[in-house]
Amino acid sequence: MNRMLKWMWLLLGAALAWPALAQTWPAKTIKIIVPYGAGGPADIYARYLGQRLQGPLGQSVVVEDRPGGGSIIGTDAVAKSAPDGYTLLMMSNTHTVNETLIPKKPFELMRDLAPITGVNYSDLIMVVHPSVPAANLKEFIALAKARPRDLNYASSGPGTPYHMAGELFKAMAGVDIVHVPYKGSDGARVGILGGQVQMMFDAITTMAANARAGKVKALATSGKTRSSVAPDIPTVAEAGVPGYESGIWLGLMAPAGTLRPVLERINAEVNKVIDAPETREAWAKQGASPMGMPIDAFDRFLRAEIVKWADVVRRSGAKVD
Repeated sequence: MNRMLKWMWLLLGAALAWPALAQTWPAKTIKIIVPYGAGGPADIYARYLGQRLQGPLGQSVVVEDRPGGGSIIGTDAVAKSAPDGYTLLMMSNTHTVNETLIPKKPFELMRDLAPITGVNYSDLIMVVHPSVPAANLKEFIALAKARPRDLNYASSGPGTPYHMAGELFKAMAGVDIVHVPYKGSDGARVGILGGQVQMMFDAITTMAANARAGKVKALATSGKTRSSVAPDIPTVAEAGVPGYESGIWLGLMAPAGTLRPVLERINAEVNKVIDAPETREAWAKQGASPMGMPIDAFDRFLRAEIVKWADVVRRSGAKVD
């Protein structure tokens, strides 16, 4: 009985303290950890948000890149951080894929992290090195079928959107191309631009400029419809693989146990930035669509994505190399 009373008093004390803690937040610098390399979409958009959140929050917002393990290293750091609202995670569909692809992780996404909001979505662009003797997607598929396991494709690590886009393409196009995982998207880009790998699916927001400059050949985009950023490039579905669709989305999470009022404040401020006309205009030019939403809606979205990608992992036969 004494133990029960003690816990009741502790819970009551915590409940009474929560409003005061929420009212004083934020009182120091906020950190957004990006579990990917510098220069990729997560890094770029984390910095975009960070710069625009400093004014309304009245505190510095810094971005720290911690790549490695297909997002696991940086994510685990956030999961083990104090649930005080001062350490946030910029995450992506990599995380919902890894729930199935890499079940033996030091964390469980929906148990150890708390949803905040979605950030944005963008299509991917399928590019090949200029030395690849294929002018379009059908020619690339024919080349890959004629040379099984002779061609390779880059990704930023296991479970990342670039990896899953490649595995889904292999399964649906009936080709056998070797996966070459890098520690981050910047390394994968160096690989495709330097010709160390032949093909890559990359975020259109970061690779389209290289395609326009002739540094790579763009064969297709990954969405349901053509991208407004590259309307002259066909989708994978219309260019030779009917039904194909893939992409990359970003979101924010915090350590599980973070006070709901703090999560609500972050959600509100981030969604104001996302919904601002200047953000929508700037992101549209880059091929990114805002996807801010309430906390509970993002929670449902994440759970549905975990189920969706579990099916894709099983159908594609994707494995961690």
